Amino acid sequence: MSELFFKTPSEEKSSAEKDKLYDLIILGGGPAGLTAAIYATRAKLDTLLIEKALPGGYVSSTDWVENYPGFTDGISGMELSKKMEEHAKKFGAKIVLEEIIGIDLKSEPKIVQTNQGKYQAQTIILATGNEPKKLNVPGEDKFRGKGVSYCATCDGPFFKDKDIVIVGCGNSGIQEGLYLLRFVKSITYVEFLPYMIAEKILQERALKKPRMKFYLEHELLSIDGKDKSEFGSIGVESVTAQNRKTKEKVVIPAQGVFFYVGLVPQTQFLKGKISLDKDGYIIANNNTQTSIPGVFAAGDVRQKNLRQIVTATADGAIAAVMAQKYLEDKKEGM
Repeated sequence: MSELFFKTPSEEKSSAEKDKLYDLIILGGGPAGLTAAIYATRAKLDTLLIEKALPGGYVSSTDWVENYPGFTDGISGMELSKKMEEHAKKFGAKIVLEEIIGIDLKSEPKIVQTNQGKYQAQTIILATGNEPKKLNVPGEDKFRGKGVSYCATCDGPFFKDKDIVIVGCGNSGIQEGLYLLRFVKSITYVEFLPYMIAEKILQERALKKPRMKFYLEHELLSIDGKDKSEFGSIGVESVTAQNRKTKEKVVIPAQGVFFYVGLVPQTQFLKGKISLDKDGYIIANNNTQTSIPGVFAAGDVRQKNLRQIVTATADGAIAAVMAQKYLEDKKEGM
């Protein structure tokens, strides 16, 4: 893991003073949060960013990004995340790797409780992003880490010369499948809809690959395997899918299953504390202002029509500028 660029929580802790009042605390270190940190620190706001895993968020586990402006040949998700983190730190953003366990957005100052301590700020930007959605089919939990995965970049090398199944033919499913081809023997797709929803350019690439097979309009019923107790482990051996029209079932031999069936917002800790839509996304206006004054939402966690890296960075910039304006207005007694 020597290629990772972030510091451990203990190394970072000294850079964040828990008894001080920050101008701004940013929750989430994905593209939205890191961009907000860049804009806020350039505006001389005393800024703390709290991320529970690693800077870059979901993007850091993406093999290749080729639609972010300025990178004509594409860039790895990890490298793009690293550049954003370094950019934020250049202007003085403090970053700690801690998990949020509580929050009070209505108090003055606002309070964020983590597994390491308590922080206070005048303004908050919520940029906690999404996490992979689960289908909760039989075998999904049982075989997680033993054949079931949600991250091609993380786990691809473990499936060298294996047959795998990918659930979902969206952008992520197709793009990560193209990456996995460098390791695996074959890929079989199971897609609930009767068509692929990935961008046309990705569909064209996938359809040219002889080692890719597609079961469209099929529902995943189960992930099956045996308890190989003599080896002290269990493992995936096949998946069962059903044609949604004919109801015919098919058993697909596979040693691995990767899920790309959508994302869910990381807002569980915000329920009852801020306005969310029926899917759990934060409701905010075009200026990223939420239902609570001084609290802004940026990136994929916000209710919006398009969730891309470029829209997340745009949100981050807007949220930081709006936080700055809020503080200025507050100072002037407006």
